[in-house]
Amino acid sequence: MSLAQSIVHGLAGGLMIGAAASAVLLGAGRIAGVSGLLARALRLTQGCGPDGLATGFVLGLPLGALLMQLALGPVETRFPPLALLLIGGVLVGYGSRLGSGCTSGHGVCGLSRLSKRSVVATAVFMSAGVATVAAMNAAGLAW
Repeated sequence: MSLAQSIVHGLAGGLMIGAAASAVLLGAGRIAGVSGLLARALRLTQGCGPDGLATGFVLGLPLGALLMQLALGPVETRFPPLALLLIGGVLVGYGSRLGSGCTSGHGVCGLSRLSKRSVVATAVFMSAGVATVAAMNAAGLAW
């Protein structure tokens, strides 16, 4: 893929994410944070049973990726060893609960609303991500 194609694909993806977040906020008055929507879809959040929005949004994530693969062809993917994937998933889930939201909730929706809490949360998880990548590379665990 050329640099120009990467830029166009990134821009198109960003516009779609922004449009989806805007549609959820303007249409339903809710933040399109994936961790909160997943918790509602799976009935993990007390007092907020799953609704069509949460279930549709969560199901639309893998279905959208499948549609893009069918339209554009196979996508190269690389994953870390299963143990690292599981540890990372648990840590991200814990961090999402601890920070009252995930990267999509704070990074996309919160920053666009100029939320101070989201600015701090985004700075923390971006810094932690950079530090984690640096530590993994230094330890020879990069994949």
